[in-house]
Amino acid sequence: MTDFQTVKVQGLPRLAVDHAGSGELVICLHGIGGNRRNWHDNFAALAPHFHIAAWDARGYGDSDDYDGPLDFDDFAHDLARVLDHFGARRAHVMGLSMGGRIAMEFARLYPDRLLSLTFCATNSGFDMFTDAEHAAFVASRKAPLLAGLTPRDIAWDVARSLISPESSVAALDQLVDSMARLHADSYIKAIEALVALPPCRSLGEITVPVHVICGERDPLTTPEQSRALAADIPHARLTFVPKAGHLVNLERSDDFNRAALDFLLAIRAPTPGI
Repeated sequence: MTDFQTVKVQGLPRLAVDHAGSGELVICLHGIGGNRRNWHDNFAALAPHFHIAAWDARGYGDSDDYDGPLDFDDFAHDLARVLDHFGARRAHVMGLSMGGRIAMEFARLYPDRLLSLTFCATNSGFDMFTDAEHAAFVASRKAPLLAGLTPRDIAWDVARSLISPESSVAALDQLVDSMARLHADSYIKAIEALVALPPCRSLGEITVPVHVICGERDPLTTPEQSRALAADIPHARLTFVPKAGHLVNLERSDDFNRAALDFLLAIRAPTPGI
């Protein structure tokens, strides 16, 4: 594993961020059941070429919890603080699932701070789900916690439902560990904010390069949803990772790293003098 440093980005709440490498900033955003550790398998491939960073969103991992309700835009404003911390005027933003939705909101609120967007296992809103799928998502994640169970209690069942049957035990263990570390109150706030978020209607206005990555066997954000997302964004690249489920960067890290790095290197600003 690549050596990295952990910093706390100041402000309310403070945010834990791991980072390594140098060059253009690539900031990685985990999904609703994840944390910054989900990206560690991707650091080795990206850090030789970029300044790679992964955060714990507010209320996740080693970032601080917060009082009051969550406005989903809070995540985008937090992300701007991370860029400011590293002195980056713009960054490549890579988000998985909920992290992709955060990246969409960041693109809407801070379009001048983007170099590119990578949407992994992401859709443009819950209107892409049937009523039954929507209800099942909320029930499997929120209802058990409201009934008194802990994130650790639900971790294995939720994790197993998200990854491909062909994924390794190590990938499953990483996801179970992520879910077991969830802060229950903040997780419930995130679920409520995510499902209430209106569908993103500004995808056609994105002007930076975009890469949509999806596992071929993603049971939550299906390949059909990823095709629809890419079709809504001018000139978006679309990549399907074989044998991967929803946690595409964990389940098939080598395939994911090749695809992500190929896209980023193709659009990276040339080094002066070369």
